[in-house]
Amino acid sequence: MATVNFSVPDDVKVAFDRAFGDQNKSAIIADLMRKAVADASRRKQREDIFRKLTQRRSQRPSLSGEQARAARAMGRP
Repeated sequence: MATVNFSVPDDVKVAFDRAFGDQNKSAIIADLMRKAVADASRRKQREDIFRKLTQRRSQRPSLSGEQARAARAMGRP
């Protein structure tokens, strides 16, 4: 198991100690780190998907306003 040392503002430490004083703080920090890694991974996936969709937008066929209205009206009584 690795040891990690980092600094946090005093008010954050006090609030953390108050909220989690009777719990295993190392386990809580490890869980928060896992969640942060998962969040970063999901954020990157979303950005990659958005980038791909945006790039492909120019390749999709498009309709003029007139063509879209005609398609909507097609088959309507």
